[in-house]
Amino acid sequence: MKQRNIEQLDFIVVTPDAYVDHPSFAAAIIGRYAEALGYSVGIIAQPDWKTTEDFDRLGTPKFAFLLSAGNMDGIVNMYTAARKARREDAYSPGGKRGLRPSRPTIAYTARLKQMHKQTPVIIGGIEPSQRRFAHYDYLEDKVRRSYLVDSKADMLVYGMGENPLTTICERLAAGEHISELTQIRGTCIVRSELTGIGEHIELAPYEDVSYSKRDFSDAFRTIYKNAIPAGKTLVQKHGERYLIQYPQSFALTTSQMDAIYELPFTKQQHPMYEEAVPALFEVQFGIIAMRGCPGMCSFCSISAHQGKRIQKRSKKSIIAETKRIAAMDDFKGNISDVGGPTANFYDAICTSKNFSKCTRNCMSPDICDSLKVSHKGITEVLEGVEKVDGVKRVFIRSGLRHDYIMADKDRRFFDRLVKKHVSGQLKVAPEHVCQDVLMLMNKPSHKVYDQFAKRFDNASKRIGKKQYLLPYYISSHPGSTLDDAITLAQRMKQGRFVPEQVQDFYPTPGTLSTAMYYTGRNPLTGKPVEVATSGEDKAMQRALLQFNQKRNWPKIRAALKKAGRTDLIGRGGDSLVPPEQVRKKKNAAAEAPKKTSRRR
Repeated sequence: MKQRNIEQLDFIVVTPDAYVDHPSFAAAIIGRYAEALGYSVGIIAQPDWKTTEDFDRLGTPKFAFLLSAGNMDGIVNMYTAARKARREDAYSPGGKRGLRPSRPTIAYTARLKQMHKQTPVIIGGIEPSQRRFAHYDYLEDKVRRSYLVDSKADMLVYGMGENPLTTICERLAAGEHISELTQIRGTCIVRSELTGIGEHIELAPYEDVSYSKRDFSDAFRTIYKNAIPAGKTLVQKHGERYLIQYPQSFALTTSQMDAIYELPFTKQQHPMYEEAVPALFEVQFGIIAMRGCPGMCSFCSISAHQGKRIQKRSKKSIIAETKRIAAMDDFKGNISDVGGPTANFYDAICTSKNFSKCTRNCMSPDICDSLKVSHKGITEVLEGVEKVDGVKRVFIRSGLRHDYIMADKDRRFFDRLVKKHVSGQLKVAPEHVCQDVLMLMNKPSHKVYDQFAKRFDNASKRIGKKQYLLPYYISSHPGSTLDDAITLAQRMKQGRFVPEQVQDFYPTPGTLSTAMYYTGRNPLTGKPVEVATSGEDKAMQRALLQFNQKRNWPKIRAALKKAGRTDLIGRGGDSLVPPEQVRKKKNAAAEAPKKTSRRR
């Protein structure tokens, strides 16, 4: 601040993650963007929330604190699907645990309000975004209030924050009080009355949705259906106050995306850290080409957070970034990724004139006729990136939608992918094999994956490369019964594939799957959904996916007996586990203790 002749910062960004100046990190994006708007910005990374000292290190900002709760939800970052503490924190130096609170939005806001009573605190990022309404909290197994209400922050920015932040900065700089900042798309506020709010939909209040699962389900359906540009303002009462959500922010244009990702990111962690921040390793030499995801998987928060509309960068901007990466001292020639939430959705643009009002799923149960199916643009981008001096290989690691690839009659992208952009293994996510479960997941039929796998295998053999698909499957997703889990295990054995790691369903706040998990019904149809909620049921389904591991055999035998499938316990080719070995009893005489005599 002294070097820049800054007596008082305009904004201070607070984050529970270590500071990494890379566009994959929320605090870096927000800080760099606000600075580009002409404001001075400071960063407080991983403050000690147990005291007030760190929250006062940069003084009081002129306009507001911008509190980003990090790249991951706090609870998800710290606890596994089995509600056990994670062994490391990928967003901390050295992967160390204990450098953040479990609910950063609430803990940090409390300290900021304690130290800077008159200064606005504006919260944003994945954690408060997905917890902006009354929501089901998996760790506590109950419905919690909105994080805006619980944290007592002044405003919440949901989704990607650049457009709302632009308006907020302009209005605060123009002298408006934080309480006057209303009618801003992509934001939520809390008020004691609804005067002047205009047309809106009122959801069942927190007190009702925390008691009635039917009310919770109805409220979720309304939120889900209004997550579109033409959505209505939504209101949910909490006690005597009203949570007000204005419609979502408009998508960024290509020129806006280019401008954001061309900001002067160093792509390095802050030099004050002596140990490496693990989360940087995978993304440091990767390129974000787009945002948004029309896939809308039920269990994923990306579509809810970034929107289902693709927002992409230009080929020129991506190649310019590649040149900057190639000039970095520690670059070895490999671009780790060119993509986004789903790498091959670069061209997946909706062609409907009624897009802003459309609420249907773009990819399920089949690909919408209005969704453009093409890989021409991403193919040209990849061709341009690999021609940059210093680049040896270009990989795609951010995941692919295999059904979208199969729907494209032009095979040029697929052939290029197999030949040049796979580093031994290609990640794909069929997620399950049973159709009823896949429909609840908003995923395509498993037949499509089988067709893709066959094409991939044949293409790899044709060019003489040993490459493999790495499919991801989820255990105990809502709708997946014990019989479904057994069917999945059987198919995996037939395919001679056993995953090294199992992705057990994690009920994260704000997703369709979590609403099904909590209520036991699909909120979009009202139909009941069978859910594995007990730890025993979830453990059984999880164990079945790794049927080759001896430690799982007792659980698998119990699961097969419970399902009446003892025919799968044995040593035959179709068996999932061998029978339990009965220990032979030793000779009774041999087991009897020998008598000894003592002499005095």
